[in-house]
Amino acid sequence: MKKQKEHNSIKNHKEHNSIKKSNENYTSKNIKFLDGIEHVRLRPSMYIGDIGIKGLHHMVYEVINNSIDESLSGFCDKIYVTIHKDNSITVLDNGRGIPVELHEKEGISALELVMTKIGAGGKFDNNSYKFSGGLHGVGISCVNALSSKLIAKIFRNGKIYVQKYSRGVPIYKLEIIGDSKNQRGTQITFKADKLIFKKISYNYSILKKRLRELSFLNKGLSISLLDEREISKTGFFKKNHFVSKKGIKEFLMFIDKNKESIIENYKSKKSRIKDFFYLKKKKKKLNLELVMRYNSSYKEKIFSYVNNINTSEGGTHVSGFKKALTKTFKKFFSKNRRFKKLKISGGSFIEGLTAILTIKIMNPKFEGQTKNKLVNYEIIGLVEKIVKKKLNSFLEKNTLYLNKILNKVFLSAKARQAYKSVRELIKTKTSKKNNLPIKLADCSSKNPNLCELYLVEGDSAGGTAKQGRERKFQAVLPLRGKILNVEKSIKNKIFENEEIKNIFLALGVFFLKQKNIIKLNIKKIRYKKIIIMTDADIDGSHISTLVLTFFFRYMRILIEKGYIYIATPPLFLIKNYKQKIYAWNSKEREKILKFFKKKSLLKGISIQRYKGLGEMNAEQLWETTMNPINRTLRKVTIHNINMANKIFSMLMGEKVLPRKQFIEKNALFAKIDN
Repeated sequence: MKKQKEHNSIKNHKEHNSIKKSNENYTSKNIKFLDGIEHVRLRPSMYIGDIGIKGLHHMVYEVINNSIDESLSGFCDKIYVTIHKDNSITVLDNGRGIPVELHEKEGISALELVMTKIGAGGKFDNNSYKFSGGLHGVGISCVNALSSKLIAKIFRNGKIYVQKYSRGVPIYKLEIIGDSKNQRGTQITFKADKLIFKKISYNYSILKKRLRELSFLNKGLSISLLDEREISKTGFFKKNHFVSKKGIKEFLMFIDKNKESIIENYKSKKSRIKDFFYLKKKKKKLNLELVMRYNSSYKEKIFSYVNNINTSEGGTHVSGFKKALTKTFKKFFSKNRRFKKLKISGGSFIEGLTAILTIKIMNPKFEGQTKNKLVNYEIIGLVEKIVKKKLNSFLEKNTLYLNKILNKVFLSAKARQAYKSVRELIKTKTSKKNNLPIKLADCSSKNPNLCELYLVEGDSAGGTAKQGRERKFQAVLPLRGKILNVEKSIKNKIFENEEIKNIFLALGVFFLKQKNIIKLNIKKIRYKKIIIMTDADIDGSHISTLVLTFFFRYMRILIEKGYIYIATPPLFLIKNYKQKIYAWNSKEREKILKFFKKKSLLKGISIQRYKGLGEMNAEQLWETTMNPINRTLRKVTIHNINMANKIFSMLMGEKVLPRKQFIEKNALFAKIDN
């Protein structure tokens, strides 16, 4: 199978005449050297986060970030990413190409210096890159150090230059292998080292989501993804192409498409009422772009980026934005007599808000090597000043939008006061000894590392689970019916719900306010394995999703720590006179029946379909679903927080049609319940 020509080469240089021509003198003189990379292989997690699936994909992002930096500087408008059959990766761009000239100080080519030395790169020279998202010269050299092979191919000066490396060491000197004609750019092909990574297999969906995100953040940048491991029914490789004409405005609509705007009912063909706020501002020290919209939910989603890097833990830019938001709305709030007696906290102004904040700054400082949080202190005041001024002007002109937000904040503030009372009650009860839910059948062990808690659907199944469990380390908490859908509920209603209060009390966790931030306190958690066990049918799946939604929205740290699991009870029991076998789905049942037929064991056969956990006796439930030796548990993990947010909003939010379409496409069952 031949790869498409568009992925094989960079198109004629004439295609990007519109690209900025300044700073063309990007040469070996711009490359500055700081240190070596010998210790990268010894402690890879310090540089890429971990050596699991997250770190493996982070390697790809680091190479892509170099191409993105070329785009930010105005020299690249096309990036191609290819996953090869052997799980090696190629990233190709049409930027200026890494300099290849001899470095005066080090006596080696600038390319080799960049690839083999930590802290070597054009990112340290402000004349080469004003804004950069890479690891400041660490990224590409780390990828090289952690790859069993890496081939750098540079299209520059009308020539094609190549150098090959193994585990960070050059195999041969830089070579010229041909003429590049009008082509230019950098192509990096690398294979992650199996001595570092236990499993080398890239997830197409994870890469696709990140590349789509980058296309939204870089308006007009064309990014293509090709997977040579999978051929579609049409005979072509699996592929996606991303380019955004509207940038983060389009990103907001993509993220929030399953949410209803707070002024949805006021929108019409003739109406020009804006339901979102957009701001773009360029200054010497800061380029800022912001888009935000309020929806009818009570969940806030603030996505923040610095030089295209996703700062999932926020930082000083997010603090500045929140300060501007709070001060601006408090000013309008104080003018309204209806709201004067109500105490308003900053959190009330972000409920139901979806916002995308992206800034570009020189010399960003992050907390930790993987850059989850910005710590440049001076950014707080800069962001606050810009946002406050523009937002104030926008709200004065859009009074309908302002009043809708103020009404929502009013309801949110009232709910927060009620929620605070309930939260304090849960904290008080949790701190008291032996104050456990009446329905909880606790285990005898007190070691949370050994203890398991089964959250079981219904009292009947809960009773069976209590009889079948191993009492020493397994606890059982029956849940009555379907717990509250927290995605559509206001906070005080959530924490007044009996089943949710019981989960808090059973786990021994509670919310604590520290430095004006409310966090889940899990220091005294009683179980480090929490297993959701429901019926193997649509209702059971719905209950599992409701419980998972609760954990994702209010106890996400438990998912991140790997404490949450889903049990997999069987759907069928197939037996004859001699033996019995369990089947977990229809395909397994058919496979077992074929086995019985082949062995002439069909005589006296019976098939029992379990409609629910309650139909199993204690012995059957133990041997299939609760016995650690035989059971299958599915660990709940989060690979992409943005996509997880989107899916929970779609599945559990207000809009029925997107949810129905998703279920019809993905569910194993044909019947859809609205």
